[in-house]
Amino acid sequence: MSSLVAAVVLSLVSAVAYAAGAIMQERVAATSPDQPYAPLHHAGWWCAISLNGFGAVLHVVALAYGPLSVVQPLGALTIVFALPMAALFAGRRAGATAWRGALMATVGLGGLLAVAGDAGSHTLGTGQRGMLTAVSLGAVALIFLVAQTINRPVLRSVLLASAAGVAFGIASVFTKTVAVDWEWSQPVAQWSSLVVIAVLALGGLLLSQASYRGAGLAAPLATVTVVNPVVAAAVGVTMFGEGFRFGALGTVLALGFGVAAA
Repeated sequence: MSSLVAAVVLSLVSAVAYAAGAIMQERVAATSPDQPYAPLHHAGWWCAISLNGFGAVLHVVALAYGPLSVVQPLGALTIVFALPMAALFAGRRAGATAWRGALMATVGLGGLLAVAGDAGSHTLGTGQRGMLTAVSLGAVALIFLVAQTINRPVLRSVLLASAAGVAFGIASVFTKTVAVDWEWSQPVAQWSSLVVIAVLALGGLLLSQASYRGAGLAAPLATVTVVNPVVAAAVGVTMFGEGFRFGALGTVLALGFGVAAA
């Protein structure tokens, strides 16, 4: 099995786990009292955390095998899998528009895989990591603060989900660098990147949970699912030097497929 195929298989299973976790998070948000820390007292929330954790582990392994520009967009399958799973387990039926969107996402992701290039072993220098950390945390904080000024639940939800998507996307970027640079003989050498990953992952989790309050499942999940891979893939192409087959034509096709999936 090639490294790209392994990354794709791991990403598919990871997307199923994330979809199940998102459905449970939304149910917890809809049934829990509007009080701080209320989800912590709900068994379903801890089950959702376990599913997200399992999906995250598979995602980390996938990043070790495949490029950001492929692994991250495959995360969009989370919302594709969430449609039938929500109908089966939560009684939430999807309409024709949702299924057309799922079909577009699937076709777009299939096209991205068709033009995907070699994974390579790119990483970031210390200065680049520091700059990326500062910009990312600043962007997440700014979006969060703007969301606090919005009274419309759906718009506020989309902003919070956007902040979560940025956090998750950059966390995956740092995960990729740790996977490439990791040496078992010097595990503490990556401590700073591991701290950044933990902060971004925890922040993304809390922001995504907050985004489900009063807005249902579709809007926040779709926003996270799109923002996350866009941010990570952009870093992969611009800072990791990842590319696509067929040169400039492949890049144009990849952009088109990415727009279709989004």
